Amino acid sequence: MLDFLRKHDLLKLVHHPVLCNYYVTYRCNAKCSFCDIWEKPSPYVNTENALQNLKDLKRLGVNVIDFTGGEPLLHRELPELLKIAKDLGFITTVTTNALLYPKMAHKLKGLVDMLHFSLDSPDAETHNKSRGVALFDKFLESIEVAKTLGEKPDIIFTVFENNMNEIETVYSQLSLPNKMMLILNPVFEYNGVGGEIPLKQLDELADWGKKKLVYINKGFIELRKNGGNHIESPVCNAASTTIVISPENKLMLPCYHLGIEELPIDNQLYDLWNSKKVQTLIKLEGKHEKCEGCTVNCYMQPSFATELSSYWMAALPSTLKYNLVKGTWKEML
Repeated sequence: MLDFLRKHDLLKLVHHPVLCNYYVTYRCNAKCSFCDIWEKPSPYVNTENALQNLKDLKRLGVNVIDFTGGEPLLHRELPELLKIAKDLGFITTVTTNALLYPKMAHKLKGLVDMLHFSLDSPDAETHNKSRGVALFDKFLESIEVAKTLGEKPDIIFTVFENNMNEIETVYSQLSLPNKMMLILNPVFEYNGVGGEIPLKQLDELADWGKKKLVYINKGFIELRKNGGNHIESPVCNAASTTIVISPENKLMLPCYHLGIEELPIDNQLYDLWNSKKVQTLIKLEGKHEKCEGCTVNCYMQPSFATELSSYWMAALPSTLKYNLVKGTWKEML
């Protein structure tokens, strides 16, 4: 019955893309051990192209723009891109390793609704080793700079098997004292990069969601317990919920991590998205051979939010909690 309802889109709550992962560059000033994006040669997005794309994204129904990378703060025109997005009414989000934030903070003030400072360990040596560059001190400095500007960044903590025991330290010494939301982001595996968390630790991770100022999407936990996405009955709606734009100004389908198709946009994103070719590719979301077992968080989150399922129920409390704390709940309606 569920397969029938899903096949005929009867479980869908939203029938348009809600998020754009806009890769402003693949370049990065760190070399994280769990990521391979920084290894790619890359241009920076063109502001003129971005303006047209953002207008088309608005027409398509997208309401959240994640300016990502690489390290998005390497793009010198990021403040201008954010201002364009804000002027068009988008919710904006940026995740940074914080190395450049103190230098750019004043230019970014008021332009990022969801600003995330990424962290792997509360221990400076361990964090710097994981990132391949000494940036822990900049992380701490960024918190202080953000506070003086009245900004409210989050800590996004990538959770591995070997740093679960450090969550308490991050929470008690960094999150609570600075009134920062602690986002627990379970590591995922793709193309031999990253990793997974043992099943025995998942319930422990889920329990953290009961605490004040802690976000953990329990849909992620349930998905991992169920072995990830299954191509015979996919839960992933990556292609229909999330538009991915590369630094080369190409539409990537079905998602960045699989990247089967990269189609030139040529200032025609709206028409391209509605073309027969793209809509045919969208119908294959979650069904490709490499989609089996996938647990990539950045596509599962919008997937869970737009289709009625047990994952929608599991994800709902954390989604409401985060948007209430951040004050973005009205824009999400």
